[in-house]
Amino acid sequence: MTDTAPPSAKPVCVRLAKELRVLRTRTGLSMATLAERTKYSKSSWERYLNGKQLAPRQAVEALCTMAQEPPGRLLALWELADLEWSGRAHRTVPPTAERAATSSHGNRPSDPRTSPDHATPGPARRGGIQRHRRAFAAACMVGITAAIGVAALLRTTAEKPPQSASSAPAAPGCHARTCAGHQPTAMGCAMPSQEKILRGQQISPGVRLEVVYSTQCRAAWAVVGSAHVGDTLIVSVPGRAPQQAEVSDKYDAEGPLITPMTDGSDLTGLQACYKPAGGHNECFLR
Repeated sequence: MTDTAPPSAKPVCVRLAKELRVLRTRTGLSMATLAERTKYSKSSWERYLNGKQLAPRQAVEALCTMAQEPPGRLLALWELADLEWSGRAHRTVPPTAERAATSSHGNRPSDPRTSPDHATPGPARRGGIQRHRRAFAAACMVGITAAIGVAALLRTTAEKPPQSASSAPAAPGCHARTCAGHQPTAMGCAMPSQEKILRGQQISPGVRLEVVYSTQCRAAWAVVGSAHVGDTLIVSVPGRAPQQAEVSDKYDAEGPLITPMTDGSDLTGLQACYKPAGGHNECFLR
């Protein structure tokens, strides 16, 4: 698929790109890791996420799977985005109907026709006109239906209702030691009802660092609500491998910076460090 128009001209495609960025943030995967785990390159994902190119349907499905998101809503949005990107959503008049309208109105001779044969259309001519009118009316209905579908889906995605029991997040996929190195959201550990803030600290204006513990997964991670490209966040426990997250691009900067998890069965000596790009490290011990 190639670029055909600026993103601002395709509101549904812009909406899809934004939803994909939300899912990518939820997975906690960098662009490079996302490319490694799918058949699409890093540069392709960058185009998909910034709306410069429409993501393939399979890419949307793959990202939904990695983010543990039921794919139905995003695939319905993709269908409308595909119509919009290709221009099919705006082709309300088929070529035959367009030619009929042009020949009937746009290219009418300036001299009046006085021949009796042209004064009153015969049965065959009347039948052709009626067919063209029916084709034109049907095409208009297709355009109206597509427009209604786009508006309805945009309302649905903008005002998404709470998840029902059938679409509730799956049970956590790890526990204690097996959670180490995995993203809390991707493994189903980032559930508000099961989270405890072990410690929170304002480390600079507008930047708060927290250490979060999942009672269900028995794992911990660090999170900063707002970060910039080049910032790094590390959580470590003596005797275990430190877990680190970095804001590698502008898409990472759109959401919170979250480290992978560390085994939470014993958090004695846990330390969290925030390293802003070009600034001084901010660390605290639990």
